[in-house]
Amino acid sequence: MVTGSQSQSVAARSFSDAEETLRAQPFPEPRVAPPLSLSILADAPVVPPAPLAAPAACATKWPVAAWTVTGALRAFERGELRSRDLIEAAVAAEAGFSNCGAVVSWDLDAARAEADKADADRAAGRPGDALRGIPVTVKDVIDAAGLPTGAGSLAYSDTPTDDAAGVRRLRDAAAILFAKVATHEFALGVTTPQCRNPYDPTRPAGGSSGGSAIAVATGIGLASLGTDTRASLRVPSALCGVVAFKPTFGLVPTRGIVPLSWTVDHVGPITRTVRDAGFLLNILSDGPFLEVRSEAAVTGMRVGFDEEVLADADREVAASCEKALRMLEKLGCEGKPVPVPGLDELELANDLGLLVSRSEAAAYHRSRGTNTSLCIPEVRDQLTVALSIAADYLDAQRQRAAQAKRVLAVFGDCDVIAGPTTPMVAPAAEDYERHLLRLSRYTILWSMIGAPALSIPCGPPGGMPVGLQIVAPPYREQLLFDLGTALDHVLPPTEIRGG
Repeated sequence: MVTGSQSQSVAARSFSDAEETLRAQPFPEPRVAPPLSLSILADAPVVPPAPLAAPAACATKWPVAAWTVTGALRAFERGELRSRDLIEAAVAAEAGFSNCGAVVSWDLDAARAEADKADADRAAGRPGDALRGIPVTVKDVIDAAGLPTGAGSLAYSDTPTDDAAGVRRLRDAAAILFAKVATHEFALGVTTPQCRNPYDPTRPAGGSSGGSAIAVATGIGLASLGTDTRASLRVPSALCGVVAFKPTFGLVPTRGIVPLSWTVDHVGPITRTVRDAGFLLNILSDGPFLEVRSEAAVTGMRVGFDEEVLADADREVAASCEKALRMLEKLGCEGKPVPVPGLDELELANDLGLLVSRSEAAAYHRSRGTNTSLCIPEVRDQLTVALSIAADYLDAQRQRAAQAKRVLAVFGDCDVIAGPTTPMVAPAAEDYERHLLRLSRYTILWSMIGAPALSIPCGPPGGMPVGLQIVAPPYREQLLFDLGTALDHVLPPTEIRGG
């Protein structure tokens, strides 16, 4: 149990609460070994973090060239757009939104050369790869050869010579990876406190893939490669009005990322549309598995939702998500109330996820020799406390396996589950640490059991972004793509969302 001065920090208190929750759970059969992977799926230059810095005003004008990935590819073929145009538009967008803090390092000379080559190849009629000439950013816990990996921390610095698996697949498809973007330190949080939300600079962008969400929302590249352990793709996307697609655990290799949690880490894309996300996911995965179609028949699809979860969300979030659910019914889906996962299940997953992911992170950083005294207090406390809970870690893994079986059973009654991605819009920046667990309470369950999840903007035009989360059983990403594409056609775009 956490004692002493550490009990005064939000991070340390969260561990104490999580331990109490764990010990109150009925235990599975004691002789059953804790699963140290998601075996359940077999069956079914660094910017120093500055969390308390006074927010500066961000630009509000949307960049002129706000394209989607698939829209830009079509425009290339018609001769209406050049790759070099997109690179220069990304540079201009970063200048306009520089106070949001998205970009931590550039590779502009190489990017411009690649863009010019892509334009020349197209002009000469030479065949191209799937993403030829599309500018993409990469979260700063993912290795890209020749660019520094800083993991958002003064305690970490590396310049890899090899690409992470996901980066290599994007490069092989001829994407232009021209910038690394900010992350919450070591991906150990849901706010990315050194960044600011492009809709309102007094609020955080969400995390830990905060730089990725800002980059896509503002036009600094057309897509971004991020990671998700508790909430890290979906929360920032919901708060910044963009799309996140967290695939089934293991579908996209995690080789080449700074690990947060070996048994929970996911890699996936952030984009402006569901169609773009599906297009990239086919490239990132071990083999194309999605039929990327512009329209899909969703008539008869059973969409489960929990009224208790909707009631728990802030009023503006619940109203936007309820409107999106009504739209799904108009598209022919069947709304189906389900009792699982309710708030108790979500809170248990939040606590188990904290114990599991932080214990694995602490083990990694201890073996690496990370100087945690250089970390921001919130991260330092989590890593310090987590080193002392080995027995709780193993018990949490056992509870995790039991919860996965319990929750996945609900898909016998519905095809997907829908609800808010976060219970609130982006909070005040100075309050960020207080929301360590609340922002992620609707998302972490699906990372812990490895199920695919999609977050799509559904907020009212002119307001702060709101995300609708749709979850499917493992390896049923096609359901999410079809539903998300259908919603893309009927939901109003957020004001800062272009293309």
